[in-house]
Amino acid sequence: MSRGSPQLTEARTEEILNACAALYETKGFKEITLKDIGAATTLTRTGIYLYFQTKEEIFLALLGREYDAWVADMRGVMDQKERLSREEVASALARTLTDHPRLLRLLSMNLYEMEANSRPERLTAFKVSFGASLETVDQMLRKYIPEMTEEDRQRFLYAFFPFIYGIYPYTSVTEKQQVAMREAGLPYVYQSAYELTCRCLKKLLEGKA
Repeated sequence: MSRGSPQLTEARTEEILNACAALYETKGFKEITLKDIGAATTLTRTGIYLYFQTKEEIFLALLGREYDAWVADMRGVMDQKERLSREEVASALARTLTDHPRLLRLLSMNLYEMEANSRPERLTAFKVSFGASLETVDQMLRKYIPEMTEEDRQRFLYAFFPFIYGIYPYTSVTEKQQVAMREAGLPYVYQSAYELTCRCLKKLLEGKA
């Protein structure tokens, strides 16, 4: 690959995102620095600036990649299954989404700050990935529940996608948080991300004609 070639740019970008993803497994967003990410790659911190100007840009690109992976899973379902009942649609959507825990965790972060501290071209690339997820969910509804009107589907999308942002905080409660809830008189009942999501989807799909 020649220096500055599209192939090299893609390879370097993936290396940076992979390093960020690995760090994010054990550290929080605030703890991770550009220096940390650089140390986990073959690039220097200065080298990273050739691809990303801020930490927020890296995380936004990582979130976009997670959306792309979810879209690929949903399209895989549509390629394999010609028909699904409403209950099966809820289960398939819940499974494909919750198979990407990093996506759910990233969505629980402050997306506004990530977008505000990213260049327009990076923000546009992210919105393309996000838009593809909206369109793919809509395609699933059109394919498997054709009796849903366009208005029904729009209502579904604008209820389901905001809901997604709260899945991780509600299903990944730390021991410290559980203790605080008990002391505050708030009983904690564990629900898996799949259970919570599937229940919500079934409710949203009930009676949608």
